[in-house]
Amino acid sequence: MRGWILSLMLIAACKQQDVSEHILSNKGKDASCAHITGTADGKTVISWIETEKGAETGMLYYAVSVNDTFSAPLPVTTSTGVLPHAENMPKIVFKPNGEVIAMYGVEQNDARNKYAGRVFYTRSLNGGKTWLVPQSLVADTGSYDQRYFDMTILPNGEAAAIWLDNRKHTNDEGSTLYYAVTDGHDGFKKEKPLAETVCQCCRTALYTDTKGDIHIAFRDIINDSIRDMVHMVSTDGGTSFSTHNRISADNWVVRGCPHTGPAMVRNSTAMHFAWFTMGGGQGVFYCRSLDNGKTYTQKEPVSTTPMAKHPQITALGDKSVMMVWDEPVKVGNNFNYRIGFQKRNTAGDVLETGLLTSDSTYSTFPVIKAMDDHRVLVAYTKKVGELEEVVYRLK
Repeated sequence: MRGWILSLMLIAACKQQDVSEHILSNKGKDASCAHITGTADGKTVISWIETEKGAETGMLYYAVSVNDTFSAPLPVTTSTGVLPHAENMPKIVFKPNGEVIAMYGVEQNDARNKYAGRVFYTRSLNGGKTWLVPQSLVADTGSYDQRYFDMTILPNGEAAAIWLDNRKHTNDEGSTLYYAVTDGHDGFKKEKPLAETVCQCCRTALYTDTKGDIHIAFRDIINDSIRDMVHMVSTDGGTSFSTHNRISADNWVVRGCPHTGPAMVRNSTAMHFAWFTMGGGQGVFYCRSLDNGKTYTQKEPVSTTPMAKHPQITALGDKSVMMVWDEPVKVGNNFNYRIGFQKRNTAGDVLETGLLTSDSTYSTFPVIKAMDDHRVLVAYTKKVGELEEVVYRLK
């Protein structure tokens, strides 16, 4: 009898866990590259890529929240040939003027760099009902490689984008970080370079805080071989940016590509950062800046697993911040991946650390967004059999 009751309890627990996880992507498709954004009127949006089984490229989809549930998947119909790459995942932004912009990467197939890609964007002027013909983010033919982009909405309602570009005025290793903004309904204009020798293979981060300051974070190549995270800020709407400062002097010397970028968020007390490094420790780390990027606190370890990567961070009002990441876990003779989380108060003290997924699943590349002062939304890619699906849960 006792064993029977225990079995019922385990079944109930499994059902409860399954209920908390909701599938977003279409059945029978390979889905990945989740990203969370928001509409101009406050709705939450999750986007992702879907491909046919065995296909190398696919189409961008998104779903819009209604009372903590999401709509059926909505296709960005002109986004063809999208290359699934979770560090270079597609992004969608919603401008206050009603325009929706979807940005994504495709393969370039250029002999000068076999890994080269191009960035395209497509726009909808009627809330996603129809989409315009895609445009290349860069018109200059000297640019044959654009990757690792990000977008945000500026205080004036325009959209800004950053990306890594092959164009540079040095023979040193790395890419150039470019910045451009939209001009009404005319797409992205007035591109300008902001930094050279940027690590070619890590996600960049672009963020507008509640004060209207524009923040950029990326992995820089310092003194030819150090690949550490840096941060720069504009307090004049993007007209100028500060010199980029290292958020932590990890001094990670690596002749290779980490494939994991930084994350940042701001509340009333500080800028908060999360990143992966193997310099001065291994795994995901956290620090904050109390003076808008002039100085940074000493880094603190977040993960207990050395190979925890791909952190994301959000602020739950002014009360706390929460980070998520993925990390490998050995199960028998194989490795799965699970999603970890950590919650800290505004002083940086750890409030809670735990796991969102079990060791028995293969879950990667989480993204996170605060829903209010107490709850967060987390979306990620989960492997189920031979396919992957995009799922979300509230915590």
